[in-house]
Amino acid sequence: MPAALSSDVPTTLGGQLRRHLPTFLHGTAYLLAFNVLRAGIDLLMRNGVDALSAQAYDKVGRIGLILVGMAFAAVIVRVLSRNIVFNAGRNIEYELRGALLAKLHTLGPSFFRKMPVGEVMSRTTNDLAQVRLLFGFGALNVVNTVFAFATAIVVMVGLSPSLTLASLVVYPPLMLLTRSFSRALFLRNRENQESLGALSDKVQANLAGVRVVRSFALEASEEKAFEKVNALYLDKGLAIARLRGMMMPIAGVLATAGTLVVFWYGGRQVIDGRLSPGAFVAFLSALARLAWPTMALGFMLAIVQRGRASFARLAEVFEAVPEVLSGDLPAPAKVAGGLRVSGLSFSHGKRRVLDDVSLEVEPGGSLAIVGRTGAGKTTLASLLPRLLPTPRGTIFLDGVDVCDLPLTTVRNAIGYAQQDSFLFSTTVHRNVGFSLDDPDAPESIAREEHALQEAFVLDEVKRFPEGMETIVGERGVQLSGGQRQRIALARALLREPPILVLDDPLSAVDAKTETAILEAIENQKRARTVVLITHRVAAASRCNRIVVLDEGKVVEEGTHSELVAKKGLYARFADEQAIAGELEDLAAAEVEAVSSRSQKTTAAAAHSGAE
Repeated sequence: MPAALSSDVPTTLGGQLRRHLPTFLHGTAYLLAFNVLRAGIDLLMRNGVDALSAQAYDKVGRIGLILVGMAFAAVIVRVLSRNIVFNAGRNIEYELRGALLAKLHTLGPSFFRKMPVGEVMSRTTNDLAQVRLLFGFGALNVVNTVFAFATAIVVMVGLSPSLTLASLVVYPPLMLLTRSFSRALFLRNRENQESLGALSDKVQANLAGVRVVRSFALEASEEKAFEKVNALYLDKGLAIARLRGMMMPIAGVLATAGTLVVFWYGGRQVIDGRLSPGAFVAFLSALARLAWPTMALGFMLAIVQRGRASFARLAEVFEAVPEVLSGDLPAPAKVAGGLRVSGLSFSHGKRRVLDDVSLEVEPGGSLAIVGRTGAGKTTLASLLPRLLPTPRGTIFLDGVDVCDLPLTTVRNAIGYAQQDSFLFSTTVHRNVGFSLDDPDAPESIAREEHALQEAFVLDEVKRFPEGMETIVGERGVQLSGGQRQRIALARALLREPPILVLDDPLSAVDAKTETAILEAIENQKRARTVVLITHRVAAASRCNRIVVLDEGKVVEEGTHSELVAKKGLYARFADEQAIAGELEDLAAAEVEAVSSRSQKTTAAAAHSGAE
């Protein structure tokens, strides 16, 4: 079994061929043996027919037994050759799939903006299948065709050189035909694969956003848009079919013409006594071995060209340059949890998102980053664990530039709970225990439940139909926004990293749940460094230090009381949120009063009716 994610897996056609060359040579040896046996059968058929013509029946019987044995051996060798070569193709597909996944893990957002998910899925499924056929079925038939032609021509020339020349008169135009179709097949196969990628992306987008499509009642327009993409894929497929449909009949006509020449010219040689009946039968048998390769030449060429086109598409992924590269320094024995940002600037395209940001949090300390929507808070949070290309010399972990450390060290040290809470389409249990080596172990289950309790969502999970084994659906679609956010928070808490970065963990929860999560964050502060991204002053006030971002710049820094006293942007946030809280309290009190009056009126009416 090959190593799926091995870093030494070659990602070129030549590299894969060299890597599996021993296997292909093994299969080639069996193919050669098969064709040599077939050539031997041809020659024995000549002796058998001639012996039968001479009425040497004892000799015919012996030859017949040898023919049966050789035919049985040829069958065994043929099966072995196919098992070996086809398995090599599947092993290459297996290795490339693992290498492709490993490569995709290294690529950043800019790559996926250029290549949508549906296109990536098309390359990891359909294109890999075509590469498997190239190295398996395609390689076997190309090699087998070469051996079949070589052994058949040796037999044919030995029987009658003149008849051999006559039978091969159709092959020069056949080769020219093959060459003319080859380039067209390659281009059309590549266009076909690209249109399939666009089709896959359209399907994936509609499945992922099916609720949005339904809520806007856009099923008809989406079906119309899908029909355009589907029609394009159909056109590209039909273009290949038309090309192959033209090539194979022409090749078949040429091959049939060659057979007619052999019957006419060879028959005359038999009549004239220049060729024995046995030799003529053996010649026809050898010629028949060329019939399938000749007739299937277009089909094999299509497989080879489709495989080449698919590998070229895979190469676009393998050759993509990662935005974030692992550092060369060895992993430290222990991470204390100190974090420093110095002069950090970052842009998305031409738009400056962060401008000369500096901040620091000591090991075991806590820091809140506050700002309006669009201030750059989430971008800063993504840069800390190097999920985006962090500029060198701007972020330091325990005094060491994160760009010099291994990526695994940085990301294991900085646990990041993202604002956009992504859940896998599996159970709650599997989502929370995602980072565990053995999530099904009893101690793992206990840790998962504790993390869910810390995120104040365990009681709700237990009320689900299947408890922790409840399937959350695609991206957690079966859950509310608050439940998704807290389950994702539990997943981050379970890792127990030295530094915990929480990106707005309170954005989708009610006041009661917010209080519970803030208590959970308080517990985390006792065990590790906490960086809290939030727009809520109540949450920020619990941290040792607060940094205020505005339009990508640090405009204020200090403790809660210091910033309130400055009467700056943070103080305005505090006043606005205090007023909003008072209005919410008044509205809640009014609702409660109306409800109370309604209940009293209903009770009075019921009492009056009873009298």
